[in-house]
Amino acid sequence: MNDETKVRIEEEAIIAMLMMRARALGEKNAEEALSYEAEDSVEFSLAPPLAFYGRDEASLRAWFDTWDGPIGGEVRDAKLTVGGDVAFWSGLMRMTGTKTDGTEVDLWFRQTLGLVKRDGKWIVAHQHASVPFAMDGSGRALLDLQP
Repeated sequence: MNDETKVRIEEEAIIAMLMMRARALGEKNAEEALSYEAEDSVEFSLAPPLAFYGRDEASLRAWFDTWDGPIGGEVRDAKLTVGGDVAFWSGLMRMTGTKTDGTEVDLWFRQTLGLVKRDGKWIVAHQHASVPFAMDGSGRALLDLQP
């Protein structure tokens, strides 16, 4: 098997894992969603605090409880780079749905995932999500931008 074929096989495995993870997040299945993350993962999320370390099922379940129904999503401009037992993925993510207070969410944000292959399985070891902010001194998050 040549190197190009090996990379394509790894890319397909990563994409399959990310699709299963996305489905679990959309269905608000915290246990399954976290099964695709490393136990020592690091997350820089849209929500405070500045960083999360490790898997936090209780916090993820609490966030899921703020949603009424499934959480929708869309991906644009995805890019995957694989090198040996590490990879990174980046793209624009859209999150949609209804919060329990009736607020309709339709938010585009940026996401980067660092992946590692452990025991033959690809998992997320690092994740970073962000939104741009106004550079006019206000520090205002720009939540209405679209690709």
